Amino acid sequence: MEQINKIELLGTVGSVRFQHINDKQMAKFALVTNRAYKNKEGAPVIETQWHNITAFEGKNVQDLEKIEKGRAAHVFGRLQVQRYTGVDGVERTSVDVICTRLTILPTDTEVQYEM
Repeated sequence: MEQINKIELLGTVGSVRFQHINDKQMAKFALVTNRAYKNKEGAPVIETQWHNITAFEGKNVQDLEKIEKGRAAHVFGRLQVQRYTGVDGVERTSVDVICTRLTILPTDTEVQYEM
């Protein structure tokens, strides 16, 4: 049986950090997505979710320098869960998206959602 670990996100870039690792560029950035729906009473609700993205420059991940706060991005990748102990001694879990394909959309693109 085939096992699948895939995620697709379309959202807006928040903070961005760049690094070079072994002559390849890497970007770590936050991506915000919104989900709009109506609650039981019919009132509109917007649910905001932040995602941690790690992208290594490669065949399907290019133009990392175009990543900037406020730009729309379409990310394909896989989930990676890491467990660690913080400096305060509390065990924490981090869920990151390891990017396998990235499209940075034109600057005038606004991410739309429907209710």
